[in-house]
Amino acid sequence: MRIALYQPEIAGNVGAILRLAACFAVPVDIIMPMGFAFSDARLKRAAMDYGAAADVTRHANFQAFDHERRAKGRRLVLMSSHASEPLPDVRFRPDDVLLMGSESAGVPDAVRDLADVRVRIPMAPGFRSLNIAVSTGIAVAEALRQTGQFPQ
Repeated sequence: MRIALYQPEIAGNVGAILRLAACFAVPVDIIMPMGFAFSDARLKRAAMDYGAAADVTRHANFQAFDHERRAKGRRLVLMSSHASEPLPDVRFRPDDVLLMGSESAGVPDAVRDLADVRVRIPMAPGFRSLNIAVSTGIAVAEALRQTGQFPQ
């Protein structure tokens, strides 16, 4: 299981996701460019002392990330508030890559179209989205539960 962040914009969100990734032993791919410097104090504050324990790979762009993902035969699972497949209906695989779009724009159509599965987290009527770090936590927890990959 891996988490991929497409051109993240908010340091605090990435820090929270890195903390989550470290605690669950899930590697993170960051697809550049980012909307802040990787050394940003807000990222470090949100990640706390867990950030250094996170397994992070930065990719120059989506093409570099996608080339590596395909070479390893990993399925791309896009998390999107616009997707039609509800999270409870998805059957995750142990080597899936859960792709989270940027906070303001999600992913471009060309990236969306490359996703093998497009998943949304169901919510109460009248609400359109969750914070990206919260969404990542929900999706990763469900994927780890299904695949028996929670740390012991």
